[in-house]
Amino acid sequence: MDLDLKRENERLSELSAAERIRWAHQQWGDKLVMSTSFGVQSAVLLHMANSVVPGIPIIFVDTGYLFPETYRFADELTRNLDLNLKTYSALRTPAQQEALDGKRWESDMKALEAYNLENKVEPMNRALQELEAEAWISGLRRVQSSTRQHLRPLERQSQTYKAYPIIDWTDRDIYEYLTANNLPYHPLWDQGYVSVGDWHSTSKLEAGMSEEETRFNGRKRECGLHTVSDKVDFQI
Repeated sequence: MDLDLKRENERLSELSAAERIRWAHQQWGDKLVMSTSFGVQSAVLLHMANSVVPGIPIIFVDTGYLFPETYRFADELTRNLDLNLKTYSALRTPAQQEALDGKRWESDMKALEAYNLENKVEPMNRALQELEAEAWISGLRRVQSSTRQHLRPLERQSQTYKAYPIIDWTDRDIYEYLTANNLPYHPLWDQGYVSVGDWHSTSKLEAGMSEEETRFNGRKRECGLHTVSDKVDFQI
């Protein structure tokens, strides 16, 4: 299916977040999936998407380096929202990787990129292939970082369409949805974390820092999952 992105984005820009999800399901049916990191505000889109499309496959890429609080948060939301969770991980265990390649997140940018490709990009690609997905819903928002400010409600990444239902939501919108639906923030939110990924590459938001500087020690914001590039087809 080849869509006219300009035309579709003009249409989607006028729709609510839930209507955008409904539109995506009408387009792709059971070829539509969603991804989650079980991050700070993940409960919003998990609740909304699973309400609009009950049982939608939800891909969770587990690096093996997530905070204990993230695993507990994931378990809580999966049970409470009755999520159809599909968990994927790298083909090598964290122990194997460290034994053979060391702690690549502490090394240079090339090593960090290799770590992200193996632990995040390849498992996500494998998930999309095994689930035969043609479109992928993600919770990216423009206000999260400078690298996301150009995004539209619908993009194409390699051979897969990506829909961002809450791309134009503010932090206030997030708060109001969580409150209205009695949903939780990630437990580390109250400890000063505004973005949560691997424990070794995530920092609290300190005075003078931007949100994107809390990831990868400020060296980069994106891990590769949301980079519109053929790099997403990289296979380990």
